[in-house]
Amino acid sequence: MSFWLARTRNGQFHDYIQRFDPCFWTVNFPRPMMASVVTTGPDSLRAECEFHHAGELAGLIWDSVDSLDHPLCAYVTDRNYEHTVLRFRWRSSGLVPLDAANGPTLTIEGFDTLDQPRSWYVRLWNYAEGTPEDAQITLPFSVLESGFTLPGEPVAVTRIERMFISLVPPGYAPGSTARLPARANGWVELSGIACEGERAMLEIGDVLLPPHGEQIATAYDDSFNQTPARLLRQARALGYRGRVLHYLGMSHFFRLEDGGGELVASPAGTLCTPAEAWHAAFLASAEAMGYAVIASLSYELFAAHCPEHWQQRAHDGTPARTGWEPPSALLSPAQPQAMAWLQAVAARFVALQEAAGLPALFQIGEPWWWVIPASRAPCLYDDAALTVLGGSAPAITDLREAMTASQLDLLDAAGALLAQSTAALTQAVRDAASGPAEVLLLAFTPTILDPEMPELKRANLPLGWAHPAFDRLQLEDYDWLTSGAQALRRAAYAEVDSRLGYPRERQDYLSGFVLLAEDADARWPLIDAGLDEAAARGVTQRFVWAQPQIARDGYTRLAAHQETDVQAFDDVLYPLALGRDTGVSPEFSTTVAVTASGHERRNSLWSDARLHFDVGPGVRSEHELGTLIAFFRARRGAARGFRLGDPFDFSSNGMTGTPTMSDQAIGRGDGLTAEFALVKRYGAGDEAQLRPITRPRAGSILVAVNDEPASDWTLAEGGKVVFETAPPQGAWVTAGFLFDVPVRFAEDRLDISAATFAAGEAPSVPLIEIREAV
Repeated sequence: MSFWLARTRNGQFHDYIQRFDPCFWTVNFPRPMMASVVTTGPDSLRAECEFHHAGELAGLIWDSVDSLDHPLCAYVTDRNYEHTVLRFRWRSSGLVPLDAANGPTLTIEGFDTLDQPRSWYVRLWNYAEGTPEDAQITLPFSVLESGFTLPGEPVAVTRIERMFISLVPPGYAPGSTARLPARANGWVELSGIACEGERAMLEIGDVLLPPHGEQIATAYDDSFNQTPARLLRQARALGYRGRVLHYLGMSHFFRLEDGGGELVASPAGTLCTPAEAWHAAFLASAEAMGYAVIASLSYELFAAHCPEHWQQRAHDGTPARTGWEPPSALLSPAQPQAMAWLQAVAARFVALQEAAGLPALFQIGEPWWWVIPASRAPCLYDDAALTVLGGSAPAITDLREAMTASQLDLLDAAGALLAQSTAALTQAVRDAASGPAEVLLLAFTPTILDPEMPELKRANLPLGWAHPAFDRLQLEDYDWLTSGAQALRRAAYAEVDSRLGYPRERQDYLSGFVLLAEDADARWPLIDAGLDEAAARGVTQRFVWAQPQIARDGYTRLAAHQETDVQAFDDVLYPLALGRDTGVSPEFSTTVAVTASGHERRNSLWSDARLHFDVGPGVRSEHELGTLIAFFRARRGAARGFRLGDPFDFSSNGMTGTPTMSDQAIGRGDGLTAEFALVKRYGAGDEAQLRPITRPRAGSILVAVNDEPASDWTLAEGGKVVFETAPPQGAWVTAGFLFDVPVRFAEDRLDISAATFAAGEAPSVPLIEIREAV
């Protein structure tokens, strides 16, 4: 299916919003405090804060540059705030009030009249009418002054980058890392938000793409700073419907409590107030827009807030750590408190789903025993695991090595323990739901089916997960997808099908993601193709992972063209012999510009020739004429393509020779790539013209790897040779074959005269080559 990386908006629909629209405010803050912002109406918002240290400050932010929205949904950049007035009602509680020292201050970041970067600090109390916790605030930007009292220093407002309102707890001490006596919760509401003046409106993208059949994945750790309304607006505008797969994350949703001097996740599974408020708003908005939300929870927890005894460990005591910075830890499936925490969190999210009127949909995300990347040592040896698996469990230091019988038994036992933990979590979800609950399991095949660690599946793809342990099985393989490891991907699908037995209609696929923006152009085509491939395999629930990358890179999935049906191809051969007088005309497209001096500048627009045929001279009898007319009508004129044997060029060996396995080089192995498209070269060296061969004759194909005959391949659609095992690094892949040309009738009308045909005059039957995608 078609897609587009939209870097900018260029003629697409737009609308206008009031500057300072509540949907587009954000929050930011230092960890470990938490804050969130949600819209509470068309002109109102509410921010929640949870503080743990005296020096923590949250900012409620308006940015002149929309760097968070998809380019087709973003508002335009306008840094000039001259003659603009912002009004709103302020109500707050649990924060330093407006009239106090360190009270809410509007920090404006921009450039002064000398074009130097500056910040100004506008005390909101100076522009308020009312009480310190309930006031009407009016900010006339052209005459704003910074400072604790008025008059103050005038603020330059023609180049403002961003502004934020500071929110701090009682007892705030700038820069302090001292813990507060107790957790402090506060909130602020801005209502009646109104912008007036010359620059009160902003143009904003207002696309509404047709639904394309794909679904979207979000993650709270990546979007906690935005309003739920903003995220869902984008999803709908970009054509995503059905389900939203929402990863709850590993660092921001949970409440922190004292755990022996350190802040750790509350063992009761309590959510922090900002996260609870955000998710309640997210789920309610999703329900109103017709989305169902799958809440996803993994066995991963931010290491700084994970109790030590909850964590998986390797044989030498090394704790499991992911590669994120700062890292997260992996929860031990054997640790009762850790598993009880997961179950309590899951139950709370089920309650939030049902409170919003949504069905209980819950994903257990990538539960596994961690493997340390450098050493390939599995983390099966925390105290709780050893209690269950046996204190004398044999050490496994490298899963790439051959395993002994006792080591294999340990991996099997670890797999059974993992399956038991997911079964308990599944039951907790079902128990928490007032009605039916759907539980899904997500598995990441590049890790759990890494061919260098063939026995790891015993622990991380346990037989206890076999159908129907979960309602749906979800798979992602983006490491292999974006590196072109097709053979490994296919082998993994087969292994999962064989081992777990989920029918295709109960399987989902996650395609993505692009971690770095500089990889966007190379990886999004592969991700998009992965969606199409999953659809071809019969996977009906497909998700793009994930929304932050979709917005950053402008990935735009387009619905199938309505003309798809008329692009059809009938894989049948033209039924008549062509005859000696058949005409064949290769055509290129070249623009030629002649300069005033008579010199030419030529630009070749096509990399491959397009063939034209006239097969009319091959019609020799009335019987053959009837065959032609019947074939023409069956193709519906020019609507449907078919095969034609070119009498002058149909072999990989010269033009008409007998194929050999070394005729054409079709690629060079890299150890990952398993698909190679058939091609034919005309000419030699760098100047050779390359012709894709999309309609080979299947029985004629010979394939070799480094001049050795190959048999572990199949022929896929479009003339692709697909190996079961990817050819090794540096190996040359060659092929020989016979082929036909994909063509169609050039016109929708076939002109035949009985009189001229009887007189021996051949009809004209023009055909034109079809350029097929490869």
